[in-house]
Amino acid sequence: MAQLPEYAIIVAGGSGSRMQHSQPKQFIEVAGKPILMHTIERFHKYNAGIRLIVVLPQEQLTTWRELCKKHSFKLFHMTVPGGTTRFGSVKNGLGAVMGEGLVAVHDGVRPFVAAETIKAAFKAAAEHGSAVVAVSPKDSIRELTEEGSRAVPRTKYKLVQTPQCFQASILRKAYEQPEQEHFTDDASVVESVGERITLVEGSYRNIKITTPEDLILAEAFANTDPDKL
Repeated sequence: MAQLPEYAIIVAGGSGSRMQHSQPKQFIEVAGKPILMHTIERFHKYNAGIRLIVVLPQEQLTTWRELCKKHSFKLFHMTVPGGTTRFGSVKNGLGAVMGEGLVAVHDGVRPFVAAETIKAAFKAAAEHGSAVVAVSPKDSIRELTEEGSRAVPRTKYKLVQTPQCFQASILRKAYEQPEQEHFTDDASVVESVGERITLVEGSYRNIKITTPEDLILAEAFANTDPDKL
């Protein structure tokens, strides 16, 4: 059976609000270059032939082109204007996927995903139709109830990361439905059309850079290779 072409939709629609920063978080520099460049490089390292689709807010496209010029960033990728929500942005990115293939959707501000993790996600998606990277919680978990809260067994829970990989036809079918409030990621969108979700082991280093504390970790992680840990 011929191998399906691989795509990565990198969704970078953030602002700098929670980061208390004037720049959108995907453009903040870590180890001398914008976070988003590190993220693109991770996918290129996994597969130099992967088709990269970067989804950015319309008003940030010019800034991104200028940053690529400033940093002499030459890795080939398409840019697509995002929607008003993450759902809309992924849907727009999906419009650039041609025919059948395997599609990874990844947060633009998760720049430390290991090539091995990406490989495992694509492999599982090829076999099962979907693959979602997740890790076990380290902390105890409590569920909020009407009376207050109660302890729940953390062994029954997973913390979801990205990439989330799917066969293109499954992802397209899922994104044809109207957006709903409980759609927090691609797995929830795909699950709502009756598809089963396969989990793939992630890494605690695959952090999503969202707050100022994350930037301190990011600078430390940037000096190590995620594939050698």
